[in-house]
Amino acid sequence: MLDLSTPKVMGILNVTPNSFYDGGRFQKETEILNQVAKMLEEGASFIDLGVYSSKPNADFVSEADEVLRILPIVKLLQKHFPDALLSIDTFRSEVAKVALDHGAALINDISAGNLDGQMMATIASYQVPYIMMHMKGTPQTMATLTQYDNIVKEMLFYFSEKVAEARSHGINDLLLDPGFGFAKTINQNYEVLQNMELFQFLELPILVGVSRKSMVHQVLQSTAQEALNGTTVLNTLALTKGAKILRVHDVKEGVECIQLFNKMNSTKP
Repeated sequence: MLDLSTPKVMGILNVTPNSFYDGGRFQKETEILNQVAKMLEEGASFIDLGVYSSKPNADFVSEADEVLRILPIVKLLQKHFPDALLSIDTFRSEVAKVALDHGAALINDISAGNLDGQMMATIASYQVPYIMMHMKGTPQTMATLTQYDNIVKEMLFYFSEKVAEARSHGINDLLLDPGFGFAKTINQNYEVLQNMELFQFLELPILVGVSRKSMVHQVLQSTAQEALNGTTVLNTLALTKGAKILRVHDVKEGVECIQLFNKMNSTKP
């Protein structure tokens, strides 16, 4: 689908009233179209569409409501941006099917199939790329599931099992997301980031999503609205650790991180 020999940016489009950062900002068609146009112009290679907030203790949304929310937006974006690569942020196979049937290009699953036993079979039948994230529990319970003996070792085992399961279904294109902020304390998030190069052992592209999360603004004693500079710092560190996709709210700044990272790596002594 896309050459990841150099890192790319995935722009976040949360069309939900309760997202931790941009909840409620993109509800009208004009707001959605303007935001997507802006992200594409700034250099986003993917647009990641989510209509179910996965922040800790997020309100439950039924599968029927998720379909009703997402389908009109997928149709809208396909109509106005037919060449855009649309990623669907969902852990439900029926939602994935509806979106893929209407032109979505890949699925971004926070549960790596754990919350829907039909997800991997669905991905295999459509033969689209599949992003598998590390998480324990659900968005409603994950904040209580932060007990690990060795978090990095356990995550490597988790991903090894998930990759084998996906391959057994015949899924060809896999990407991994460490799941910063999902069933992890602030310190655990930084431990994972510090050791993230170890995930390259799995020989799959790594997506990193730290944009404006609490692991940034709690350390800086600020807010999500004030966390752009901290996000840029962590995105840069993630690139040095092997990240191939930066999932961000602020596309321009993410693209600039990659431009400078690429320049550093291409300059000979």
